[in-house]
Amino acid sequence: MRDKIKELEKVIKYSFKNKVYLTQSLTHKSFDNINNNEKLEFLGDRVLGLVISQKLLEKFPSEKEGVIDKKFANLVNKKTCFSIARKINLKKFMKLGSSHKHLERSADKIVSDCLEAIIGAIYLDSDIKSVQKFIFYFWESYLNNSIITLVDSKTQLQEYSLKKFKELPKYIFHKKTGLQHKPFFKTEVQIPNSKKISGTGTSKKNAQQNAASKLLKILNV
Repeated sequence: MRDKIKELEKVIKYSFKNKVYLTQSLTHKSFDNINNNEKLEFLGDRVLGLVISQKLLEKFPSEKEGVIDKKFANLVNKKTCFSIARKINLKKFMKLGSSHKHLERSADKIVSDCLEAIIGAIYLDSDIKSVQKFIFYFWESYLNNSIITLVDSKTQLQEYSLKKFKELPKYIFHKKTGLQHKPFFKTEVQIPNSKKISGTGTSKKNAQQNAASKLLKILNV
């Protein structure tokens, strides 16, 4: 187990001062009904929520609360945690009882809970800055994904236009530039009583969504 601990510390880029925290974070209740990772998972879940919340507010200062909330939910849910845990092959390091050696139906929850337990363990072993470093490293690609903002903006503009004018927004493809393998699109959107607002993106869909987002900000919706 000692070799596995060292291997995992290299993977997560954090070396524990108190190895007991890490060992406990890897211990499922099926292996030890008393000294397991349930409480660390409880703590880690809250710490993850705090760190992600703060980062979202810093990264998207002008975004509406509803969109931030959707981003938050996607970043801290079990699906995302399991995806990250799978990338670092966390299952390999876990201590499981014989009944859970071959994880199937409950695999995603058990492994994602273990990842949250590690977050709780790092917090207890060090401080919030070390936890932030860990989370930002493994959640970076997810934090940089802004598709929720774009999709939500287009839907929101459509709902606004239908409610106020009983008309759908009009999207007009403007032009395509860039290289063949890396195109760049520009699209305009307009609703009654508004100016034409342009948006750009790496696809027509993203350009439309960006244009919708800009118009919503102008309308202060």
